[in-house]
Order: sequence, then C-alpha cells, then structure tokens
Amino acid sequence: MIEPQPEQAALDQLVGLPIAEVERDLILATLRETGGNRTHAAAILGVAIRTLRNKINAYAADGHDIPEPPSSPVT
Repeated sequence: MIEPQPEQAALDQLVGLPIAEVERDLILATLRETGGNRTHAAAILGVAIRTLRNKINAYAADGHDIPEPPSSPVT
C-alpha cells in the first residue's frame, strides 16, 4: 500500500468538515502565523482587508480567540 503524501493526508483530514469551519481555522491560523497582522494575513489569504475584518468580527462575536494585531510604536 502506498502512503499518502503529507499534503494529501492534510487534505483528507478536512473531508467532511463544513467549509465555514475550515475557512475559520485557516484564517485564525494565518493570523497566528503573522503575529496578528491583518494586512499581511489578508495578502497571504488573497482576500480584501475589509473581508478579513468582517470575518474576524464575526468570529470574535462567536467567542473565538482572535490573535491581537501588533501594537504600533509610540512616537
């Protein structure tokens, strides 16, 4: 029997999950990876920053932990 490639194994874990759940997990993981930088996360995901903000607001309203954006330096 041939072992599935890592990419295929990851995809197989997504089978049967609602798309909204997969999308939420991907967005939150991308935000964690970017240190909460919404602009960078939106660019990586290929969505408008407004779309990302709307989704973040919906996730926060549902009680999900949202990575905080980096604080800007005080000048």
